[in-house]
Parts: sequence; C-alpha cells; structure tokens
Amino acid sequence: MCPRILLAGSTPELRESVADALRRECFEVESALDGEAVLAAAVRAPVDLVMLDLALRKVSGLDVLRKLRAISTVPVIALNSRQSEVACILALELGADDCVAVPNSLGELVSRVRALLRRCEYERSAERGPVREIGGVHLDLGLRQVVVDERSVYLTASQFKLLVLLSEQPGRIITRREILHRLWDSNHLADEHVCDVHVSNLRHKIERNPRSPERIVTVRGLGYKLVSV
Repeated sequence: MCPRILLAGSTPELRESVADALRRECFEVESALDGEAVLAAAVRAPVDLVMLDLALRKVSGLDVLRKLRAISTVPVIALNSRQSEVACILALELGADDCVAVPNSLGELVSRVRALLRRCEYERSAERGPVREIGGVHLDLGLRQVVVDERSVYLTASQFKLLVLLSEQPGRIITRREILHRLWDSNHLADEHVCDVHVSNLRHKIERNPRSPERIVTVRGLGYKLVSV
C-alpha cells in the first residue's frame, strides 16, 4: 500500500510541484488548501505523514502545527517557503520532525520523506526491546516509553530517536554530523542548527534545569554526550 501524505501548501505552484514529485515516487497525496482543511483532514482519516507549509493563510502553519500536535503524533515535515530560520526553529520546537526550505531540490525533499517514514515504520514494528537506565532516565525501546525521575515524559518521534542514539553508549561523544546522518540521512553542515534545536527540545523534556543541562552535555566543537546523573 502506498504511503498517504497530506500536503498543505500556500500556493498552487508549491502544491502541484511537490505533489507531482511525490506521486512519481508512488506516494498517495491529498492536498489541503489551508490550515483548517489540514486539521479537518487529520481528524477525518489517518495519514502516514503531513507536509505543512508554514506560510499558510487563514490559520498560520505554526498555529496548525500547535493544534495538530494536541490531537496527533503523525510525522510532520514543515515546509519553509519563506526561507525563515526563525520560523523553522519554532516549527521544530512545536513538534515538527523536520523542516525543509522550499523551493529546493525536490529529490532531497522526497529523500527526507522516505527517511522519516522509515524511522517511523521501524519504531512501529519494533517488538518489546531492551530497557536502558541512564541515571534517572528510564528508556523502554519497545514500548517507546520514557520515564525521567519517576515522571512519564512524552517525546516526539525525533526526540525519542535522538535519545535512543545518545543512550547507545552513554558518555561517548556523538558529533552533530553523526546525529544528522543517522537520524535525518543528512550530511549538510547547514542543517547543524536543526540538530541543535532538537537537542534543546530534548533537554527541555529530560533535564532538571534545561538552562544548565547535566544529562546531555555539550562538548564544545565536537557534539554531545549523554551522562548519568
């Protein structure tokens, strides 16, 4: 069965170009004209992924993302048609799994869609897996459950994947490039700020004081490591 994608673009040209590229790769695409249509479609029928232009009219893309995350954990790729780094960072903080500048390489965009869907399929199909304990962080890989200091914590798909990667070898430095490659199939140095935003979002979920992180430690000039506290 072809993966179903809900595509919300601010212009007909954007919707048509992205939809054509996806359909050529055997994706099923449903287009939405505005934010209200996105929310209605998300409630009406499940989709495998949402592509959401942040420049939507009527209801802004960021407002749609905020409302969508209140009712669904569906994977979301934000489309940054205004090339605004601030908007992209806000989208990631609100729960988008990736943010892509458009117009851009449609081939790269399709690759990011495939990478995100692969990640989600792996997580859905995983049977009950091992449990990792790193200090006060309890990570159940099979159930996708995280408990921090005896408090259940909700993580987005990207945040969970990042925590899994960091917890593979606690104390080992994971470079930004390795995080980008393993989590987003990207080797673009320009995406390093996206990596930093995801780390910051994860810190807000698992640190006692996100402004003074103790669990996810920055190693200047190299990357990050997860330590037991």
